[in-house]
Amino acid sequence: MASNSKHIIIIGPAHPLRGGLASYNERLARAFIEQHHQAEIFTFSLQYPGFLFPGTTQYSSEPAPADLNIHVAINSVNPFNWIKIGRKLRLLNPDIIVVRYWLPFMGPCLGAILRIVRKNKHTKIICIADNIIPHEKRIGDHAFTNYFIKPVDAFITMSKKVLKDMNDWDSAKKTSFVPHPLYDNFGEKVSKQEARKKLGLTNENKIVLFFGFIRKYKGLDLLFEAIKLLKDRNAISNIKFLIAGEFYEDRKIYDEQIKNLNIESELILRTDFIPDSEVKYFLCAADTVIQPYRNATQSGVTPLAYHFEVPMIVTNVGGLPSLVPDGKVGLVAEPNAASIADKINEFFIYGDTHFLPYLIEEKKKYSWDVMVNEIIKLSGF
Repeated sequence: MASNSKHIIIIGPAHPLRGGLASYNERLARAFIEQHHQAEIFTFSLQYPGFLFPGTTQYSSEPAPADLNIHVAINSVNPFNWIKIGRKLRLLNPDIIVVRYWLPFMGPCLGAILRIVRKNKHTKIICIADNIIPHEKRIGDHAFTNYFIKPVDAFITMSKKVLKDMNDWDSAKKTSFVPHPLYDNFGEKVSKQEARKKLGLTNENKIVLFFGFIRKYKGLDLLFEAIKLLKDRNAISNIKFLIAGEFYEDRKIYDEQIKNLNIESELILRTDFIPDSEVKYFLCAADTVIQPYRNATQSGVTPLAYHFEVPMIVTNVGGLPSLVPDGKVGLVAEPNAASIADKINEFFIYGDTHFLPYLIEEKKKYSWDVMVNEIIKLSGF
């Protein structure tokens, strides 16, 4: 390694696990490598016990990335494994460990591993905190998070809401805000016509895309109510709503709502898991991406939309509006059906071409180099 090159280990989901956290960690590893650091990932051999996982499978059907060194090693529920991995990482003596924290369930596992690593008195531990206070609260959250936080040297958050939560939780820890970098690892933008052809969608309709795992806090039910309002106003004649993502809770509730609202004909449901190789087609097929969240910190959908230059409609919760300048990159609604309906209508009055110049300019802020540089800076190397 060059004299200024660091040995960095990322702890968090990666292949063969699937989803946004895995994609992020793999892209972050590449960003370190691009800056001539040595980077490897320690991921989970068991991330969640099956009864805690709400989707169909935790595992990717995509091939393993050939350019990354990924160790499938951590068992989230086995304390003997935590000791083994902690000792291994302590002896590897990396300059920096970057650990993801998104759920208090992971607090005991990660906290135990990091306490052992710290005994080498060399490794700096930097946490990228997706959440400090979880969206869905459970018994033990506070104790698990406290246990995790103590061995960490510094925290990076990707929303100002989580930054405030972190400072309120422990004001003595070093913290820094860095916006979520662009998801530029899903391929290049393709034309709307090509994307729709790939997905079997017509070019005649305007398409509003809801993308990602379906959970209560993401407000899909609010979107359905908004669609009903638009339908009752006769303001929805050639708009289709593409719902793309896997249900992470009981689908029956949504099916019953769709039936009761009589909005079946307005929806295109693609509610299986979307593999990485198909993500670009869903984004590029859309006129706008909608995030009707009830609450939020940040969202991985926003940097995805930025990368593919698709304007957004988001609700005024958490860190969403700060990342989507109203009237420029997209529109900001209040988290209720009437406001969401109004903004959908307003969006198509503007037209998607209105937002494109602002998107192209704004996306320049969301570089992976910014994240890498801040991690190195916080580590003190």
